[in-house]
Amino acid sequence: MSLSLSSIRERWEATAGADPLFDTGDGANCPDQPRGVRGSHSLLLDHGLIRIPLSWPPRNAAGEPIKTEFTLEIVKDPAGCNTSPTYGMKSATPTVSVYRRPRMAGNLRYVTTSFSLSGRFNGKTGEPLAIDPQTGKRVGLPILSDARHPTLEAQARDAVLTHLRGNGAVTDEQIRQIVDFEGQVYVAQQTHRVGGSLTGLNAPPALGPMALATGKSILPGNNWTTPVFMSFDSWREPAGETQEQKDFRSSVARGYDVFFVRPMWIRDVAWFTSIGMGNPYKRTCAICHSVHLAGNNISPGLMDLGVNNPPMAPLMPDLPVFRVTCNKDALPHPYLGRDFVTHDPGRALITGKCMDVGSLVMQQMRGMSARAPYFSNGSAKTIRAVVDYYDTRFKMEMTEQEKQDLTNFMSVL
Repeated sequence: MSLSLSSIRERWEATAGADPLFDTGDGANCPDQPRGVRGSHSLLLDHGLIRIPLSWPPRNAAGEPIKTEFTLEIVKDPAGCNTSPTYGMKSATPTVSVYRRPRMAGNLRYVTTSFSLSGRFNGKTGEPLAIDPQTGKRVGLPILSDARHPTLEAQARDAVLTHLRGNGAVTDEQIRQIVDFEGQVYVAQQTHRVGGSLTGLNAPPALGPMALATGKSILPGNNWTTPVFMSFDSWREPAGETQEQKDFRSSVARGYDVFFVRPMWIRDVAWFTSIGMGNPYKRTCAICHSVHLAGNNISPGLMDLGVNNPPMAPLMPDLPVFRVTCNKDALPHPYLGRDFVTHDPGRALITGKCMDVGSLVMQQMRGMSARAPYFSNGSAKTIRAVVDYYDTRFKMEMTEQEKQDLTNFMSVL
């Protein structure tokens, strides 16, 4: 229930580019490029990215334009869509095209959130949370990268009309069936080529999809009373069929400790260190990857880690580059100011707010080995590349052993 770079390339080879995945609407760099030509689909084939077209300026729930706090200028457009006369920012229907990894359609009760009237506000922005029209409850943001849809029903309806290019109204019953199906899917790593079965006797209790199918949600995790990924003590001195397997399982248990107890100085993360917690703020990985068994964040998950905004962003020359110029009367981006560049304005393409540029909603951590590449822009090709990015970004100065242990730990989730 996810899309890896290897599976994309397999479908390309097996169908000579005819698979619906390569529809030009979202599976090509731009709809005006010829289907079936590799160069037309390079962002999908090289980075696993789907084109996301968003109205510019943004529109509210009533379809009315939002007055934005910033202007966007196209600095580079390698894919050619933002400057396209038909589909670009200066077309008859002005559109910004950004390119993102699809989010996994599994374990969704761990990423959809409902709040009672006592939880009416976004704890980071102070704004009222959206209301689910079916339940009347307030809901959080974690479904999509830019949180443009508050419920799975709204997300499914939009996906049918845009990604599937549905030519008619989708019925409420069809939407219900889609959401009901999604709610029954649980995804987690079950075996490892070295570590063997991850769900057998004495395996850590959080591993495997059954743990997610039977687990409690949404339960905030922490280091002690409700650890996010429970306990890995059974692998600290593990039994195994081979010495290689024993060594790997011991490494995973040490990686668990890196994740939970090795502190780092978290700095310059908009909507985290910018909201009064201190900058820098000394904590572990589990402070943000905190949802029990899933490792995402529901408070409400929105932040700007820096993967889209140079100079903190990894090198991604295939992506568009936009110059953001914020209005003088707008609150600036807390760390980049009023004039900077980005590959993806993120949440700001929905809210129109300068301080939201680059911010996206965190993904869950389960099934990672099956869905490379990582980060919203596919810039980390391996789990180890994710570890290296965090090590550099927050000056963690991990040893080679710690990096490998953390990589191994993330690979079994």
